Amino acid sequence: MQKINREQDFFNRVQSLVPEERLHVNEPMSRHTTFKIGGPADFLIQPASAPEVAAVLTCAINCDMTVTILGNGSNVLVRDNGIRGVVLKFDEHMGYIRHQGDTIVAGAGATLADVSEYALEQQLAGLEFAIGIPGSIGGAVFMNAGAYDGEISSVVSAVTAVCPEGNIRRFSREEIHFTYRHSIFQENGCVICEIELELVPGKAKEIGRKMIDLTAKRESKQPLELPSAGSTFKRPPGYFAGTLIEQTGLKGLKIGGAQVSEKHAGFIVNAGSATAGDVLALIGEVQHRVHKKFGVMLHPEVRIIGE
Repeated sequence: MQKINREQDFFNRVQSLVPEERLHVNEPMSRHTTFKIGGPADFLIQPASAPEVAAVLTCAINCDMTVTILGNGSNVLVRDNGIRGVVLKFDEHMGYIRHQGDTIVAGAGATLADVSEYALEQQLAGLEFAIGIPGSIGGAVFMNAGAYDGEISSVVSAVTAVCPEGNIRRFSREEIHFTYRHSIFQENGCVICEIELELVPGKAKEIGRKMIDLTAKRESKQPLELPSAGSTFKRPPGYFAGTLIEQTGLKGLKIGGAQVSEKHAGFIVNAGSATAGDVLALIGEVQHRVHKKFGVMLHPEVRIIGE
């Protein structure tokens, strides 16, 4: 099927599955990433339920369209020519949060901040570390996000996902195979739709104090005043990426509109109209110089997608 016919066929079919306000054509990805960078997606859809995800995936497969999954867009760099095919963006339309006993159930589009605040309201402890991670809970599970000695894997008890065949499946904690910044969903093609978190009863005052302390710590150290994708590099064994970059003298280094943050060298920020090309060139330069000085190769933590 020719590309233009394939895209028209997909559009015709998906119109009956998703309301017009949640179906976007040639949508700039700079509107959907915390980096404020990225060319257009052919189609961007904001799903509202797991069955809707299954229907859209089936439609995309039948029309031979590739599918890219996006959460809050906080750990992503979209290349300048954008994304071909379909982007499924999980946001407030799948951002529900509820609880039963000590278990919180959240839609993949719920932000970690909102889920953390909800846990505080229910006097449930264990998610305090996540208050400052600027992403969706679905994205956090996908990459086993963590901060301040906590990881999402420590509280996830199960995940419901739509698999490539279109079936909805529940994964137990053991089946997710969490490791550092990794989960099974990076390999199996299943789309995370709902997360179950197993927390423990706590005292609101203590939970709230810990969240305030971590928020203050984050705000004092991280460059939150400029767009970024969060921490740019994975932590190399035995080192801290930010420390290596700073000791190499790269704080403030700029290529185009991309800059190594002057506040925290582990972050590359959009200092003004940066392109993905600028960011990628700066990542490469940082990798080269750090490797030359310390013999350590830094690997991006940020997910690089698109053309």
